[in-house]
Amino acid sequence: MPTTAPAAPALGDVTASDSTLRRFLHGLPGVDAVGLEARAASLGTRSIKTTAKAYAIDLAISMVDLTTLEGADTPGKVRALGAKAVHPDPTDRTTPTTAAVCVYPDMVATAKAAVAGSGVKVASVATAFPAGRAALDVKLADVRDAVSAGADEIDMVIDRGAFLAGKYMKVYDEIVAVKEASGEARLKVIFETGELSTYDNIRRASWLGMLAGADFIKTSTGKVAVNATPANTLLMLEAVRDFRAQTGIQVGVKPAGGIRTTKDAVKFLVLVNETAGEDWLDNHWFRFGASSLLNDLLMQRQKLATGRYSGPDYVTVD
Repeated sequence: MPTTAPAAPALGDVTASDSTLRRFLHGLPGVDAVGLEARAASLGTRSIKTTAKAYAIDLAISMVDLTTLEGADTPGKVRALGAKAVHPDPTDRTTPTTAAVCVYPDMVATAKAAVAGSGVKVASVATAFPAGRAALDVKLADVRDAVSAGADEIDMVIDRGAFLAGKYMKVYDEIVAVKEASGEARLKVIFETGELSTYDNIRRASWLGMLAGADFIKTSTGKVAVNATPANTLLMLEAVRDFRAQTGIQVGVKPAGGIRTTKDAVKFLVLVNETAGEDWLDNHWFRFGASSLLNDLLMQRQKLATGRYSGPDYVTVD
């Protein structure tokens, strides 16, 4: 299996200076928006049935980062979410665990205790999530606080203002610094694709994040109007595929925000299989950032097992 690494040696001196980085990012092929959206729409029409659908549902459950990122989060809510991540369906212990629970840094210790011994990871947003508007030393303190509390993964946000102003080296240096502060925790770099305006910018951000050492590239915070879409996720899957082809380094992808139904999840799994390939069909390399998605997956799983749709009281409301 290809490994993650802090830099991309095959790309040489791309990050040696602001000018070389700018030249590289603006030298990437322009995105054919019409073609990208048409391909995403075409792949989204594929359907799967019976055994394949059951496999896809279990795979999707295992890829969920079960998330609560609200100002009203309490230790009790986080403990309940952790219990659900470990046993998504308490009536059926064959149901896979989710990949992770994602919380704010101050809730990491609570989440860690709730999932202890289960294999479920604890992810923490950091770097002044969701806006990312803070000084670098504040962002790094945020990261170190989460890691010291036991976070297995860090979900950081890039400085979109700096990126859109063309200050690519500033964004690169910040990701590198956060990667170092994360230690052994895997780093997911959030672009907030809905604020990047163009597909070309999403492609540039994807390569910038990977060059800086991202273990995952992630679409969104889930806190803006436009979050994960099939088209922007397809574009990021193309980027990780091409990056591995050039460097031998595999990077994960995490669409987040707006993915609520089993039908949506299956569409994204088809995108993964048809674009990046089977190597990414694993929760080490692909995640769904979601809260409500898990409930629909569980109800669809129950439908396949019993032939009946369960009512909304079959699942907990998070």
